[in-house]
Amino acid sequence: MSQSPILTLVSRSYCHLCQEMEVALRPLLAEFDIDLEVLDVDADPTLEALYDELVPMLLHDGAELCHYFLDVRKVRDYLGEIR
Repeated sequence: MSQSPILTLVSRSYCHLCQEMEVALRPLLAEFDIDLEVLDVDADPTLEALYDELVPMLLHDGAELCHYFLDVRKVRDYLGEIR
């Protein structure tokens, strides 16, 4: 049995957009049986240098799916292709 794909949400704790994207992602994660890894941009200087002003940033295997707001259609289409 293959392992579920993992999406990465680069986030920060005090960011309301980050919290909103994580909540909005939950139905898609359940629908496609996808796992989510949440990384705190402020806890890693490398992440902060890459994504500081772009959070929330949703990634899969390092490729950007969307940032600031969840693009439900784009992410759903993408997940349909990789599942």
